Amino acid sequence: MSVVVLNKDNFVEQTTNSSVPVLVDFHAPWCGPCKMLAPLVETLSLKYDKRLKVCSFNVDDGPEIAEGLGIRSIPTLIIFKDGKRVAQRIGGTSEALLDIFVEDNL
Repeated sequence: MSVVVLNKDNFVEQTTNSSVPVLVDFHAPWCGPCKMLAPLVETLSLKYDKRLKVCSFNVDDGPEIAEGLGIRSIPTLIIFKDGKRVAQRIGGTSEALLDIFVEDNL
């Protein structure tokens, strides 16, 4: 499965109507740490195929969504289950720590 690109029009549906947990990478194209995290997020989409929906959300295209979730720093990763936030991680990270974050919240 590849990373699902979210926008303000499909965000709620994609994060609430999922049979598996949803990881959303909140980022912006001008953010250096976000660019470094992007390949790891892509790897997650392949590694956790059918167990986790991996999504990407550009905060510049939907600042009201980021603001509504209290996101003040990017990159921010949030895992949703049944539309509810169950875990959050802020900043860059390693693949190993990202795996732990996902495994602890599946």
